[in-house]
Amino acid sequence: MAAEERVKELGLEIPEAKPGKLAPAVRTGNLVYTSGATSKRTGKVGADVSVEEGYEAARDAILGCLGSVCWLVGDLGKVTRVVKLLGMVNCAEGFSNTPAVIHGATDTLVEIFGEQIGWHARSAIGVYQLPGDAAVEIELIVEVAA
Repeated sequence: MAAEERVKELGLEIPEAKPGKLAPAVRTGNLVYTSGATSKRTGKVGADVSVEEGYEAARDAILGCLGSVCWLVGDLGKVTRVVKLLGMVNCAEGFSNTPAVIHGATDTLVEIFGEQIGWHARSAIGVYQLPGDAAVEIELIVEVAA
């Protein structure tokens, strides 16, 4: 099943990326690097935001990354491999379960692309603050067809 069809089947919506002071994504060769995409949910995970809400925030942020990919290459059907995901979690003091939060992005990519394309390398780090007090920010690297 095509990625775009899978997105619809899952009831997800990929937001339209809008260029501003920086590009939503850039391409070099067959690799696309997205700028950071933040979740709509705000607050610190482990205080204002539960792990489950953080998981959903990571799903939201990864959809923003996919919107950036679409902005640059036209559609998700051109993605041949998800290469690397960097997930940053706005953490309350003492919160260290960042992988459980970023699983929301990983699971979403595998649901959309399947394991063969969607399984990726990943980092899940905790930070003190994110832009707009977002709960999660994600950057994505994907390989696309020539």
